[in-house]
Amino acid sequence: MRFQPFAAALLLAGAGLAGTASAQVKWDLPAAYPPGNFHTENLAQFAADVDKLSAGKLKIQVHANASLFKANEIKRAVQGGQAQIGEVLLVNFENENAAYGADGIPFLATSYADSKKLAVAQKPVLDKLLAAQGMMLLYTVPWPPQGIYAKKELNSVADMKGLKWRAYSPATARIAELVGAQPVTIQAAELSQALATGVVDSYMSSGSTGYDSKTYESLKFWYDTQAWLPKNGVIINKAAFDALDKPTQDAVQKAGADAETRGWKVSEEKNDWYKKALAEKGMKIMPPSAKLVADMKEVGATMLADWEKKAGPDGAAVITAFRKK
Repeated sequence: MRFQPFAAALLLAGAGLAGTASAQVKWDLPAAYPPGNFHTENLAQFAADVDKLSAGKLKIQVHANASLFKANEIKRAVQGGQAQIGEVLLVNFENENAAYGADGIPFLATSYADSKKLAVAQKPVLDKLLAAQGMMLLYTVPWPPQGIYAKKELNSVADMKGLKWRAYSPATARIAELVGAQPVTIQAAELSQALATGVVDSYMSSGSTGYDSKTYESLKFWYDTQAWLPKNGVIINKAAFDALDKPTQDAVQKAGADAETRGWKVSEEKNDWYKKALAEKGMKIMPPSAKLVADMKEVGATMLADWEKKAGPDGAAVITAFRKK
């Protein structure tokens, strides 16, 4: 009987430890891009900020370079609760709903200022779509403006006919169709190998992707068309978010807002850096000819008309809000 007080004390201590352990929550954050990419670095800072702001109650582990889920699997993983939070390229899901592809329409929004306007116009529609699937949009960050990588000089769209074109979204596949190229579906983590083995010999993307994938080792021309600025979105499983206490929810929201501000700033700052770095690696950074620009704007006009038909009232609302002064 004399051991009972000691045993009771042990049980109470154990219960206290269990309570401490259960108070700490761990989230997985799958991402598609390498650890050194500015989006991934921003995610790492976001996770550190959440840890600090929540006083260690929420730990977020970033899984870079599609190591946990492939790029096109991340949204479904978050929706199904296999991951609590994830980063996705919004244009990848245009076939699911056209509203996801608003920022993949060539020459609709070609500057950071216009991209921000489009993001604001797009957000209510994205919030509605994600809420219907049990998710929420925390923040978005754009890629730098998109240009054309090619193995040869391009003076017009006619020169793009027959190119083996990397398609990573419905929009980039549609561009291939309109210019007479051959679309090949290649995600970011597979791009270096696809270029090295000749599976693709052209694509449209930012200086960031070209640098990360060492495209300069395979292709020598990049045309700075500044055609569009697609956004990555960080999405959260709503049930996982609702399970957090209010102070921890506030920590996530604050860290997300800071990550959005920081990400937009870094994206714009690194745009010129990436172009300079590519040039130093031997890539020719070329202004597009007037003919190539005119041809690509025709492609953009066709794609906008197609998109507006698919997007319906939601799409019309996005474009109307975007075009307001």
